[in-house]
Amino acid sequence: MRVVIAEDNVLLSSGLELLLRSKGLEVVAVATDARSFLAAVDAHHPDVTIVDVRLPPSFRDEGIRAALQARRDHPGLPVLVLSQYVEVVYAATLLAAPNGIGYLLKDRVSRVDEFVDALNRVASGGTALDPEVVARLLTHRSDPVAALTRREREILALMAEGHDNTTIASRLVITDNAVHKHIGNIFSKLGLAPTDSGHRRVLAVLAYLNTQS
Repeated sequence: MRVVIAEDNVLLSSGLELLLRSKGLEVVAVATDARSFLAAVDAHHPDVTIVDVRLPPSFRDEGIRAALQARRDHPGLPVLVLSQYVEVVYAATLLAAPNGIGYLLKDRVSRVDEFVDALNRVASGGTALDPEVVARLLTHRSDPVAALTRREREILALMAEGHDNTTIASRLVITDNAVHKHIGNIFSKLGLAPTDSGHRRVLAVLAYLNTQS
């Protein structure tokens, strides 16, 4: 089985490489940032990838966003995400994929047999979720929209219909500035990190749609 690793911590990446090779797996590339990870996936077409959530330069969400991009570029690419913490919003987005997905906290790597089993399961199209990730996702998914005010829910519903801020303002007979402020509150209440606003808008709509299903 051929593996591409995306991990900027040299000690961890070296440890992973040694561990996997001792189990008969072939590590074809080790990337230290999102760009080199995507290039390695394009070049090697691995059977499975291991990706740290936080990569250079900002160490926020580059890794998991690169994983999402890799899945778009290579549909069905198995991805096992490693993280120090549970990044709820991005975990939910990644795990919406139908197969070949895993999300483990980094301390699970020390449990070698469990980790390798999880990696094999992901590579074969299954899923592998850390129990803490499951618990956090279930809590988050109980009703992430419940904390919104009536007006914020109205705006989020119009966002889900695909309307821009100007149209929303016209529909609700409020100012563009008011819409912008409400959307900021929506992002905050849904726990969406201040990355690019377009991406947060999509994630907010996904959260809304999940409560309507």
